Amino acid sequence: MHSFKAAINQELKEFDKYFNSSLKSNIKLLDIINRYIIKRKGKELRPILVFLAAKLCGNVNQKTHVAASLMQLLHTATLLHDDVVDYSHKRRGFFSLNAIWRNKIAVLVGDFLLSKGLLAALETKNYDLLDIASNAVKMMSEGELLQIEKARKLDITEEVYYDIIYKKTASLIETCTCLGAISADANKEQVNALKNFGMNIGMAFQLKDDLFDFSLNNNTGKPAANDIKEHKLTLPIIHSLNNSSRKEKRWIMKIIKKKSSDKEQVLELINFVHEKGGIKYTEQKMESYYRNSINNLNIFEDSELKTAMVDLAKYIMKRDK
Repeated sequence: MHSFKAAINQELKEFDKYFNSSLKSNIKLLDIINRYIIKRKGKELRPILVFLAAKLCGNVNQKTHVAASLMQLLHTATLLHDDVVDYSHKRRGFFSLNAIWRNKIAVLVGDFLLSKGLLAALETKNYDLLDIASNAVKMMSEGELLQIEKARKLDITEEVYYDIIYKKTASLIETCTCLGAISADANKEQVNALKNFGMNIGMAFQLKDDLFDFSLNNNTGKPAANDIKEHKLTLPIIHSLNNSSRKEKRWIMKIIKKKSSDKEQVLELINFVHEKGGIKYTEQKMESYYRNSINNLNIFEDSELKTAMVDLAKYIMKRDK
């Protein structure tokens, strides 16, 4: 078990019971699907962030569990919708919901989870949590739509790229640490520090995800290149474009527009991105966000919980999936 999970092990056990009960339904099909979701849940990074932030500032309480459940429900809902939008049939090595039950049901279940999350805050009268979380949902939708727009036009700048990954990924992680602090009655300085911590590790998290696209598959020796196939310009390619000649730029854009399904051409592009320093540049940016996240914790005294937060940031930097 990771040290950051060990620090809130009991809270996570209680959360699992709370979260599982929140998914129960009188509709048999929905109950079957929800059990499938529970069995194949991921790392639970979002609730972990909520609990760590709350415990760092004070005590975990019912409001903390509501916040953690809200964040996990919203995150799960967005994953279901993402799989439909991206035509993905696998999620964490398992078949996605849309692959088994088709798109319509996957979208409806995503809507159900979203509504359950919002109701969890409404029913307990935690309107402050609802206000902040709703804004995060709005930003995530904006980020996804902006990325789709730029994928069509292929005219993304580095500044716009950061705006996209903040909205689509970092905003929800930022909300997790913010809500965790608020649930524990943290003061304004603590809330702001943890909100910034969440934003910075959220940005590092997405940069790490974007780097995976350029990693070689151990079985095939080929990169995943999913973003390239979907015409998404991430930081490694943006940096390479900014440091290429006109001829090289035309070659890059030709591959992305017309040859993204050609494995050999894509591999050639990946190698070019490495040569142009796109991977190294992205790693440096990720490292910068990581360092900023650690600095955000300076207002807190050294403790087991602070160490756990640092360990979580390190894990995000070092993870291999």
